[in-house]
Amino acid sequence: MREKVLEVKNLTKKFGPFSGGFTAVDGISFEAFEGEVLGLLGPNGAGKTTTIQMILDVIKPTAGSITIFGKTFQDDREGIMRRLNFSSTYVEMPGKLTVAENLRVFGLLFGVQNLNKRIEELIGLFRLSELRNTRYNRLSSGQRTRVNLCEAFINHPKLLLLDEPTASLDPEIADSARALIKEIVKSQQTTVIFTSHNMAEVEEMCDRVIFINHGRVAVEGTPLEVTQKIISSEEKEPDLGQVFLKIVREFGP
Repeated sequence: MREKVLEVKNLTKKFGPFSGGFTAVDGISFEAFEGEVLGLLGPNGAGKTTTIQMILDVIKPTAGSITIFGKTFQDDREGIMRRLNFSSTYVEMPGKLTVAENLRVFGLLFGVQNLNKRIEELIGLFRLSELRNTRYNRLSSGQRTRVNLCEAFINHPKLLLLDEPTASLDPEIADSARALIKEIVKSQQTTVIFTSHNMAEVEEMCDRVIFINHGRVAVEGTPLEVTQKIISSEEKEPDLGQVFLKIVREFGP
């Protein structure tokens, strides 16, 4: 039986005076298991990023609980963080540091063993060798995304949160990034929480998907199960893109 890596129960986040204003996340519950890629999907404003921020302990829930590796952040925040990592196309690193310097800083923060070897390994995998001594603020958006992915893998994470990780990459590099993620999941039994608006990518990457709309779970299951639940049998060759649109239209507040 696979180990349960992440358990979210009745998670709620409200913003506003006395936490009684806007509800960004409204009592969602889900689990993720060892070696599983779980898609966290939904339209902009659905509550995906807020959920990820709570899993990362960047913001505190209004209600509910998050258990990672069988513990809460109150139990062992440092231990959880050493085995956890995150990457997003929309997060920036220190601009005046070079690619190699940024990776070194994050590797030291995580206490990575054989750090020089690990940096060289990742720089090679993401085709950054020629940019290793280039300052981060001189990189293109696609190059920055590749550096961000290097950082996400620096500590051999057991739980990895990827927020639209290939959004700024050209197709060839995006294919390489997806292949690397799948390889790591298989070889290291890493658990991945994956967000994307590219439904073809989701179908390729994810074992299960959860669609969130207006802060609530609208539907969940394997990509095939979700498609069958939402799209009528009369429609030919349905896909997750059609599911996405139907959820936005039909699963409102």
